[in-house]
Amino acid sequence: MIRFDIISAVPQLLKSPLSESILKRAQESGLAEIAVHDLRRYAHDKHRIIDQPPYGGGSGMILKPEPIFECIEALKAERTYDEVIYMSADGERFTQKMANELSLHGNMIILCGHYKGVDQRVRDTLITREISIGDYVLTGGELAAMVVADAVIRLIPGAIGDGESALTDSFQDGLLDAPSYTRPPEFRGMKVPEVLLGGNHKEVAKWREEQRTRKTQQRRSDLL
Repeated sequence: MIRFDIISAVPQLLKSPLSESILKRAQESGLAEIAVHDLRRYAHDKHRIIDQPPYGGGSGMILKPEPIFECIEALKAERTYDEVIYMSADGERFTQKMANELSLHGNMIILCGHYKGVDQRVRDTLITREISIGDYVLTGGELAAMVVADAVIRLIPGAIGDGESALTDSFQDGLLDAPSYTRPPEFRGMKVPEVLLGGNHKEVAKWREEQRTRKTQQRRSDLL
């Protein structure tokens, strides 16, 4: 079983994705456990303040170190973690290969960035891996954390109905996926390729491999 402990300044953003589709079924079947922790619970002043302006001036607010340290230390007192991940725009680019690696872990913490980020002492001391889902900036790390959790949990055997489906996804072997067709065989004058209708599995496999290579060359030649 995989367990994610997700730390967030706005945990309400995580409720809907966790209660639908594969993430919901994986939790209900005991394949995954996802716990969300409200960072404000670890702020002890009257107003539950978790952010402050940066030293040296500048725009934006920075998440304070105290509540983050207290939250992560409380979690570590309960169990051992394989990774403490910080979702950040300047982190390592998230890939399918990384998702595969993380799917072999047991317990992981994901800290969601917010505002202009977190105090550097958090990153220097507590974080084992910094991950970005792309070269752009989001309001916070919550949506990015859901991307990572979804990509990892769907790889757990039994999480999706057809286990082979996850193994043939785009990027699993460095190529994009081939075009897919279903019934009817002809729709508004557009026909399904004959090779897919003939029942020759060897020819179908050859066609799909050719299509995957062609699509990758056209769209993501950097992968080849």
